[in-house]
Amino acid sequence: MNSPDQQPDAEKSRGLAVAILNISFEVRRKSHEGTGVLPLSSGLLDIVRVVERYPGITVADLAARLGRQLSNVSAQLRELVALGLVTRTRDASDKRYVVLHPTPEAMRIRTVLEGAWAEALASAGDRLLPGERAQLAASLPALERLADILAEPE
Repeated sequence: MNSPDQQPDAEKSRGLAVAILNISFEVRRKSHEGTGVLPLSSGLLDIVRVVERYPGITVADLAARLGRQLSNVSAQLRELVALGLVTRTRDASDKRYVVLHPTPEAMRIRTVLEGAWAEALASAGDRLLPGERAQLAASLPALERLADILAEPE
């Protein structure tokens, strides 16, 4: 059996992708209870997160970034607007476009959820060996850069 350093790049990338998705699922699952935040589906939460990351994004750009049909994103946006989490306004420079912005309530929810996610990770991290915690801490800048690269337009 190959050591992790000897695994082909594709196998390492697959392992990393699966680990990140598993961590994301478990963190979301274990951290929402007790926050007082209205539960949002992953699809709605993804939309809010993209709108927060790119305030002023158009509906078409949002759908493209999410890899979803425009009609599906529009329906989900109506729900988020009704919940008071996203605003839709005409673009000041080109009235043909609608742009999206997170509301203060969306930002508050993000802060609450990020705190709960951090607590879930910290609690699990307490069970890691000290060297493993140090490895995770050292990898944070590379993981943040990787997230930025993945977020770039195709």
